[in-house]
Amino acid sequence: MTRATDFWSGCGFQPLMRNPRGWLSPTDTYVRTLLGRPELALVPESCAAEVALHRGLQAAPLRSVAAAELAAVQDDDARENYAVFLRFRDGLLAVGTLEAYYLQLMRSGAVDVPAVFIDAVVQALLRNLLDDCNDAFEARAAEMLFRPQRITQHEGQMLAGDRATLDMLNETAGLGEVGRLLRQSGALQPTAQVQVLAADNAAEYWQASERHHFLLDLTHELTQDLSHGLTFKMTRARSGLKALARVLERWVAHLLGVQVSIEPVHQVTDSAWRWHVGLDVESTAILNDLYQDRPVEAERMQRLVSLFTLTFANPAEMRADVAGKPVYLGLATNAEGVVRIKPQNLLLNLPLASAS
Repeated sequence: MTRATDFWSGCGFQPLMRNPRGWLSPTDTYVRTLLGRPELALVPESCAAEVALHRGLQAAPLRSVAAAELAAVQDDDARENYAVFLRFRDGLLAVGTLEAYYLQLMRSGAVDVPAVFIDAVVQALLRNLLDDCNDAFEARAAEMLFRPQRITQHEGQMLAGDRATLDMLNETAGLGEVGRLLRQSGALQPTAQVQVLAADNAAEYWQASERHHFLLDLTHELTQDLSHGLTFKMTRARSGLKALARVLERWVAHLLGVQVSIEPVHQVTDSAWRWHVGLDVESTAILNDLYQDRPVEAERMQRLVSLFTLTFANPAEMRADVAGKPVYLGLATNAEGVVRIKPQNLLLNLPLASAS
């Protein structure tokens, strides 16, 4: 499958510059893209100082902003939003690359910028990693690292859908305020504006990637009942979990310089289980309880979307006490059926022999 067009065009990847290491250096055009976020948009109530600040930054996104210039913005929320943006921008410029900024921020243990900016950085990093990717399944799986997903079961399939997109469609049928009114009146039913990504529609993903309307099938195994009480299990060739595993491999290699292999599994039967990493808050708690032999309620266990095994290509890059052992990964939903992957967990919690 070949990719005909760019994708995630709104993430600001194109104006970024790669350094010799392949990491991304910010440019004024990239910072201007971030300045275009809704939180920083001018509104009719914007005071003259805010208008001047906004226009000045649009013209010169990397320019310094004096404390008095910021303090002149009358609206408290607007002033705080600009302060946060400038702190984020200045931190990014100080370290020189998006990768270095992300690693430094996550390793600091003091994340002082909103998730919207962190997710924007993660998306740009993934767009860089997938620049040579022609696999729509991997690109769609990568969205899980910066956009929360709703997980649903439908006719034996486990489907991941973009939470914001599904919530919007459920509320307005994709028709904005008019759609909301029609839904409330009962004159309009939810329309089928989402579809499951499959081999026959994968080429459409690239043109529609900004819409986030493709569902990703996370079903890894198909079970067929045979006669005499026998069952047959077949691993799917195009599992969304496999695509996610490939993306996570690239993520680790790019940011840590470590080659790993990741594969989805259904259970951990290793009596010498030594190390695990949850890809989200829920799976971290579940795996911690299982590791400590604490009871886990059936309802919590059912939130597990998948387990994975991670193995290092070079065991010498692992801590000596776990070298050669697999690392188990978990992925789970919260009580509302939402998966919110924390991609930094893989970078912070792998048993590396030394800091990368």
